[in-house]
Amino acid sequence: MSALGAALTARERALIARLTTPFKVQRWLNALPYNTEEDGGTLRTFRGVVHSGMAHCLEAALAAAVILEQHGYPPLVMSIESIDLLDHVLFVYRTPSGWGSVARSRDPGLHGRRPIFRTARALAMSYAEPYVDFTGRVRGYGVMNLAAAMGRYDWRLASGNVWKVERMLITWPHRRLRISNARYKRLKARYAQYRAQYGQKPVYYDNRHTWTAIPGEFRRQRAE
Repeated sequence: MSALGAALTARERALIARLTTPFKVQRWLNALPYNTEEDGGTLRTFRGVVHSGMAHCLEAALAAAVILEQHGYPPLVMSIESIDLLDHVLFVYRTPSGWGSVARSRDPGLHGRRPIFRTARALAMSYAEPYVDFTGRVRGYGVMNLAAAMGRYDWRLASGNVWKVERMLITWPHRRLRISNARYKRLKARYAQYRAQYGQKPVYYDNRHTWTAIPGEFRRQRAE
C-alpha cells in the first residue's frame, strides 16, 4: 500500500485490503444503494462513500480509483458524454487481455465491463447501445488520470464535496463517439416499446456477455 495508507482509517484500510481486484470492487459497489442525491448534490471521495454507504456514478469511479490505486492500477477515469448532458463516469483499467471498467449506475447496462476491449474507444463504444433511452445518446468520451490532472487536490480522502473533479472532467478533451442516426432510432424505438410493455429498464443487449456482474435489482429483469 502506498503512502496514502498512513492517512486511512482502520475501516478504510481493511476495505482496501479486501478489495484487491476490479471484479471485487465492482461487487462491492453493486451492493451499495445508488446515491440519488435527494438532499442535494454531492460529490464524495472514497472516504465519503465509505462513510455514507452509497454512491452515484462519479463517486463510485473515485472510490474505485482510490482502492485500486493501492493495488497498482493507475487512477484512470473515463467520461462518457451524452446529448442530454446526463454524462457517465467510470473507472477504467488496462490488462494484457484488454481494457475493462468498474462503474455504478441507475441503468443496468452502464456498469462494469470485462477487460477484453482492444482500445479505450472500443470500451467506450460498448456503452453506446445501453445508453440509448428516451433522451440519452453517446457523443464522446475522454480518459483522465486523476493523479496527474488533479495535482495536490485531495480527490481521494477529502471530507467534503470535490466539485473540482467534475469541473475538470467537463473541460477535459473528449473524442467523438457516435452511432448512426438509423441505428439510434431503432434502439430508441425498441427501448420505448420495452418500457411501455414491461415498465422496467432492459437488459436485452447483445454485448451483455462483456458485462461484469450487475446489481441484484437488475438481475431479475426480463431479457426480451
